[in-house]
Amino acid sequence: MVALENVLGTNLKSWMGECPSRPIRRNGFQNALQFFIALLLCCAAAGCNREEKRATDPSQPAFAFAGSASCRECHRDTFEQWHGSHHQLAERPIDPQLDSRAFEPERRFQHGSQSVRVFLSNNVPWIEAIGLSGKPEVHAVARVLGHDPLRQFLVEFPGGRLQAMEAAYDPHSNNWFNVFGNEDRQPGEWGHWTGRGLNWNSMCASCHNTGLQRNYSAASDSYHTRFLENGVGCESCHGSMQPHNDWQKQFGKSGRPDPSLSKLTRVQTQDYCGSCHSRRSDLTGQFKAGEAFLDHYSPALVDASETYYADGQVRDEDFEFGSFLGSRMHAKGVTCIDCHNPHTAKTILPGNFLCIRCHDGSRSDAPKIDPVSHSRHKVFGYSTEGAMTNFNLAAYDPATIKEKGGECVNCHMPQTTYMQRHRRHDHGFTIPDPLLTRELGIPNACTRCHQDKDVEWAIHHSSDWYGERLNRPTRRRARLIAQAQQLDPQAAPQLLAWLPKEPLPYWQAVIAGLLEPWAGDGNVSATLKSLLQHTNALVRASAARALEPAVHARNAEVVTALRQALKDSQRNVRVAAAWSLRAERKPGSRADQELRASLEVGADQPLGQMQLGNYFIARGDLQTAVSHFQKAVQWDQRSPAIRQQLAILLSQLGRPHEAVEQLQAACRLAPSDANYRYELGLAHNEIGDLSGAVRELSAAVKLDPRLAMGWYNLGLAQHAMGQSVLGLESLAHAERLEPAQARIPYARATILLQIGQRNEAFAAARRALQIDPSHAESRALLQLQ
Repeated sequence: MVALENVLGTNLKSWMGECPSRPIRRNGFQNALQFFIALLLCCAAAGCNREEKRATDPSQPAFAFAGSASCRECHRDTFEQWHGSHHQLAERPIDPQLDSRAFEPERRFQHGSQSVRVFLSNNVPWIEAIGLSGKPEVHAVARVLGHDPLRQFLVEFPGGRLQAMEAAYDPHSNNWFNVFGNEDRQPGEWGHWTGRGLNWNSMCASCHNTGLQRNYSAASDSYHTRFLENGVGCESCHGSMQPHNDWQKQFGKSGRPDPSLSKLTRVQTQDYCGSCHSRRSDLTGQFKAGEAFLDHYSPALVDASETYYADGQVRDEDFEFGSFLGSRMHAKGVTCIDCHNPHTAKTILPGNFLCIRCHDGSRSDAPKIDPVSHSRHKVFGYSTEGAMTNFNLAAYDPATIKEKGGECVNCHMPQTTYMQRHRRHDHGFTIPDPLLTRELGIPNACTRCHQDKDVEWAIHHSSDWYGERLNRPTRRRARLIAQAQQLDPQAAPQLLAWLPKEPLPYWQAVIAGLLEPWAGDGNVSATLKSLLQHTNALVRASAARALEPAVHARNAEVVTALRQALKDSQRNVRVAAAWSLRAERKPGSRADQELRASLEVGADQPLGQMQLGNYFIARGDLQTAVSHFQKAVQWDQRSPAIRQQLAILLSQLGRPHEAVEQLQAACRLAPSDANYRYELGLAHNEIGDLSGAVRELSAAVKLDPRLAMGWYNLGLAQHAMGQSVLGLESLAHAERLEPAQARIPYARATILLQIGQRNEAFAAARRALQIDPSHAESRALLQLQ
């Protein structure tokens, strides 16, 4: 008979096994991380005036910098398009003409429990806000991040840091507001303006400046960040132009082609757009125009997190590139510059005229669309019969157009507001489907616009207008993805069946990633292994990462295939394979070096420290792993999820009292989370505190009455304290919630036997054997009859 204390006592260590390589789904830290990375990588356009500074530090980019101003003489028209654009104004120094209005006269605004004061003194803007001390602190504004529709402000911090203030200015209304609304973030939080979530060096600088080197020192936890030019200058996208300038000065009138220039392909152009306009993990910190996106980044895809909706619509701040990769437009070869002027960042035609130039029936690869009959709305520039009317395209002003319902983008590129002010179009070109709103909570463009109507109204009209056409593969795919996101075991065979029918590589990569929980199954691992030979690197990388459970299951064929993937032509595939094989790679190998380099890129953030900790766990170096998790806790003291994972590791190292302390802190930070209470109960049992275990497990099942394992362990702990009747009641609760678990009736049998109710005990053991005929413990107990 298994001792009851062991049944409970081993649970904290075995509850998760190895800490996951990604943050646990739906924890506060992950949601905050997703929002802030999205928030700060590409916040808004910026103001005017520029600060041009040539970097002299030896850690600067090793290319000959010419500066955007040097392009003006020969490329005046292009330069003027760029000058004043959101790219040129991505970051700037303070400009009294632009900024005085925001700071003068002095004013205050309230958000949550906090008050912010802004004022001008000696022509220097100042912001007073609650700082790390917990008291109001006054900081001089160093630079401006953003211009329209909002402006944020950078202030200097020790260690070479700049921090982006939560306080933001709306130049249209001349009002101040907090970019997080009334969330009331506090000092010590990762996402407070003083925290690493709003650190400019790590989160903003690379996409808002030209030729940036972050220059983070892990030893001193400080930065020596340098850049060549404020804002996104010409050389951000075109690379070093000094050789071109030199050649032109010497041979420009010769008529010969310039050997220093190489024209970027359409794919290369798209890749450098994606380098900033995407939600992604940075693998190198060294991307340059002309290089492959997937050699430097791993983009966020639709997965089991809340990053995207199941149909591909953006949910968190995901920017444009990731959703665009999943669109049919991308699959047809459309790139960013087909719709956007790269120098102004504006669309090359306004409104529907941009879309109709391809969907007018002149192209064999784009279906003809009649905007009026297709949208069932009034359309600017068309009669109600669908004929184009006379109008002056040059005078077209979208802000004055009343017929918004007929705009293609309002149905297929719905807007989401980020940072309280910034409305951005979804670039997934998804199809509005109100039925998925009712079934899965996925937004639809109809009720986003008609906010006075309900989803049933939208379902009625869309079904009446489009009928069976709405029952498209995209609807069925979204349902299947939502099923997989809920870890429904029935999703795995359906994902396998869907995969060969899916025409778009992006969605094949999504399906591969969603198969990860079932990768230990032979059919799933075989399918994922075959995807390592896919022609698309996004699919190969997703499959390599998803095969990690098969590596843990010691699947030799998978291990061999992943070793081959370590030689893939794309770095993101090699890094994904190296992560799945991280327990066996030899330090110093190429793949391990690339993996370690990718981990070091994010080492100045709590998530990066967690990833390094997981790396060393796989290598068996738990002491080093603990130091990384402790640093993550230090950097984000209000994240319960980090403390939870540190507690697991401390328990594995035989430091259960410290594990209890971390879980107690997690419970204080998230008092309504039943899982943290449950784990704290197990930790109390591990240090021999049965009363504490009963107290915390009771609290856990009160918070979540459907927590079967909570009831199960509560029953065992109650019996261990001599409360056998209560223990049997708790186990009965657990059995009702999970009737297919043989260990629950077996646990009842052991308690019943110990309190002398032999017949009831043997009946419970027979129940366990009915559930699992191979349950050896129950069979052994029945030998006592």
